[in-house]
This record gives sequence, structure tokens and C-alpha cells, in this order.
Amino acid sequence: MKFVKNIAIALGLGSLAFSGAQAAGTAEHPLEIDWSFNGPLGQFDMASAQRGWQVYKQVCSSCHSLKYFRFRNLADIGYEEDMIKAFAAEYEVPGEVDDYGDPTVRAALPQDVFPSAFPNDNAARSANAGALPPDLSLMVKARHDGANYVYSLLVGYEDAPADFDLSSGMSYNPYFKGSQIAMAEPLFEGAVDYEDGTPATKEQMAKDVVQFLTYVAEPSLQKRHEMGIKVLIYLLILTIILYISMKKIWRPVKEGKNFYED
Repeated sequence: MKFVKNIAIALGLGSLAFSGAQAAGTAEHPLEIDWSFNGPLGQFDMASAQRGWQVYKQVCSSCHSLKYFRFRNLADIGYEEDMIKAFAAEYEVPGEVDDYGDPTVRAALPQDVFPSAFPNDNAARSANAGALPPDLSLMVKARHDGANYVYSLLVGYEDAPADFDLSSGMSYNPYFKGSQIAMAEPLFEGAVDYEDGTPATKEQMAKDVVQFLTYVAEPSLQKRHEMGIKVLIYLLILTIILYISMKKIWRPVKEGKNFYED
């Protein structure tokens, strides 16, 4: 009877723990997307990355910074030097202190970091109902299953269920822990007018900006994959050479001959 009683207590505690987890609001598992950069042969889709830069610039940059990204890095996704200079010139960054000791601003240059929309964190919180928009430079690497997570978050906004207690000013998103997020839904069909004519659906924009943010987080990914393939080819050739050498060296021994005989 004591054993049965212990089992009943354990089941009761497990039920309470499960109820607590539900109350805390665990996030749904991200959608599985077939990304071009996945796998040992993965490569960035440059056209998608360029569209993603457009989405970031026109939508995401109004709140989110890219403090580890410089305009010159756009060359790696196919932009020419003149275009990069033109992109940079659209923004202002802090300049040198003038002769009176006052701060100045200047047009950004390719070597400059992409400027934040806010002068400091307090200003960012003030403009976003107390929530601090995270920097997106390493977002894809900072989250588990990052590319799928960011994509799912961007397309996952829904109306809250009738029995869900949604706080004022929050949005319902089952892919976010707790299912309520301070960021309002950022992507709507046609929010960006793609330069290459691609239809700007919500799903397309989400895929493109994830492609871009993955490049920002791992700019050497493509080169690393290429180097890995070269190393594997080298090791395969070396293995074949060593195998042939071994067979030649040990053949006299197997035939019962003295290795040093003519």
C-alpha cells in the first residue's frame, strides 16, 4: 500500500509540474525550412540575401540594430562598391568633435557599422513600451535552431485563443516563450517593394531576412564549407596514396621474400 501511495504522490506532483509548464507557456517547436545554407555543401542564396538586406533596411532597422555589421560587408552578398557607398550615405553617424567641443554627424562610409535607430538603450525602451529590441547581428546563432526559430517567429503571429490572458500592448505568437511578445507583427504582404520583382509575401520576406541575418551571423560559413570539402578531398587522396604505398611495401613480406633482397 505504501508503494501505491508513493506512486500516486509522484503522479500528482508530475501533473502539477505539467500544469505549471502550461501556465508558463512553453513555445511551439519551430517550423522546419529547407535552407540553402544547411548541410556540408550549403551555400548562401545571394539573391535572397540581397532581398533580406532590403527587408532589414526598410522594416527591421527601425527598431533593431546590427552593431557587428559594416556596410562594406555587403560586398560578400554581391553588391558593388558604388552601391555600398550609396547605401552608407543614406545614414548619419557620429563625426569628430568640432572646434567648439560640440559633437557632429557625418554621412556614413562603407567601413562604418550600421547605425542604430536609437541613441541608447533607454531611448529604445522608451519607444517600445519598455521592451529593448535585441540586436540582430548574432540572433540566428544565439537561438537554438536559430534560422527556423526566427522564420517561425516572423510568420507565427495569430489571434490569441479566447482563454489566453494576453497582456495589454502584447501580441500573441506561439513560437515565442510564453506566447506573448512585445514586438508587433512586422511583416505584411507588400511591405517591401523588391527590386528584382519577387512577390513580397510574408513568407518570402521572412525567408529572405533570415537568409541575410544568417550571413550576418556567420559570414565565413560558405568559405568554411568550401574549405571543408577541399580538406575531405585531400584526405581521400592521401588515404589512397597511403593504401597503395602500404600494399607495395608489404607485398614482399606476404610473398615470403626478404624486403632487402634485389
